[in-house]
Amino acid sequence: MSATAETVALKKTPKVPGLPLLGNVLDMAKGPAEFFVHCYRTYGPVCRLSILGVKYVLISGVEAANFMGTRAGKESLRSKEFWQGLCGEYGANRMLTGEDGESHKQLRDIMRNGYSKESIKGRYNELVSITDGSIKRDWQVGKEVPVVEGMQYMVVDQLGTILTGAAPLEYVKDIRTAIIYILNVLVTRQRPKILLQRPEYKKAKGKVMELGYKMIKDAKARYATTKPEDRNLIDDIMAAHIETPEIMPESDLIVSLTGPYVAGLDTVANTTAAVIYSVLKHPEVKARVLKEVDELFAAGEVDEDGLLKKLPSLNGAIMESMRLYPIAVAQMRTANKDFVFEGHQIHEGEMIFIGTSVPHFMDEYFPDHKTFDIDRYQKPRAEHLQPGVYSPYGRGPHTCLGKSLAEVQMALSMARLFYKVDMELETPNYVLKTKTAPTPGPAMDFKIRVKGYRH
Repeated sequence: MSATAETVALKKTPKVPGLPLLGNVLDMAKGPAEFFVHCYRTYGPVCRLSILGVKYVLISGVEAANFMGTRAGKESLRSKEFWQGLCGEYGANRMLTGEDGESHKQLRDIMRNGYSKESIKGRYNELVSITDGSIKRDWQVGKEVPVVEGMQYMVVDQLGTILTGAAPLEYVKDIRTAIIYILNVLVTRQRPKILLQRPEYKKAKGKVMELGYKMIKDAKARYATTKPEDRNLIDDIMAAHIETPEIMPESDLIVSLTGPYVAGLDTVANTTAAVIYSVLKHPEVKARVLKEVDELFAAGEVDEDGLLKKLPSLNGAIMESMRLYPIAVAQMRTANKDFVFEGHQIHEGEMIFIGTSVPHFMDEYFPDHKTFDIDRYQKPRAEHLQPGVYSPYGRGPHTCLGKSLAEVQMALSMARLFYKVDMELETPNYVLKTKTAPTPGPAMDFKIRVKGYRH
């Protein structure tokens, strides 16, 4: 086919109407997941958006999700532009989420073991013990607990103790503040750069840097006395720096070492907060979950073998919460070269939203998709196994490296919380409020009431 014929065969990419100057920013602010579903239903798998004067291409649906995993998808998309602002803010050359190809593989290989569930093998009961400490401290009888904040402290407690032997709880609020500013201003670009001059952000950034320097000092001290087989994620990063500084230079250490806390606060805490709401909102699900967790802990210590298989209802509730309240609503990329997707020409350098969560909200794949149904994931239904329909951890080469670790962490945390704490929503008819910036999730003012302790 000639170049002229190919051009004629291309489809005209529709533009989504928006407001002068603002473009589609208000639609995005109301709810990016709903907006992307609307765009897919109205315009198909490819359309063009404008956010505060910046042009984007939106590709979405199962077509986009499946494309992410193909060779063409890997070659046509890159991540650097969306993360280079964060790198620059912390003086780093590169970070895991902002690299592609061989560079991305190098960093992924360094961190693969530390982010895997094998990294906590033999330590499930230690994780339970840490969770118990968090419950005793933050989930007291008679108290109204801000759920997202409570889970943030629990996540840092868990990750800090498991990864470094100490939980930097005094840094939680600063880490969270820094994340909000960086994601809003430098990554999703929903806010102007002038906000980075605010004293609140500068103070938070300074505290994160302080934490990073402490972690560098401690990790260097452990390097000489820790056997390779006993290393955790932090040890692996430091070993890579000492043994291959060209791959992990000093400049990249703070971003890499504090990364687990950033990831946990922005993903695990939001997701588990959604799980708590969803289970409490549905009494029949709560009854099934309580039965499972009571059986799990009846013997005292947890048997690590087949943990998730012992918690089908709880795991179903977690998966369904991740479908209805996805953290990764879309992935952001730049076109690495000119390419054609679903008959539409996309040009090198264009910025792209990839709406991989769009199928989560389509009855074609998840019948009666608004209904919280924890049995969708059990055979023979297994609705999530249809190609391209379920993407809670993203898609393609940048699929969440900590997926298997997060699955165990969330399952054990939720199992122990429901086992120990008798809690209820503020009112039975409470409807979860959500936030959209910097990433979607339950609102920070979502609270539950602790009625008492079950065990």
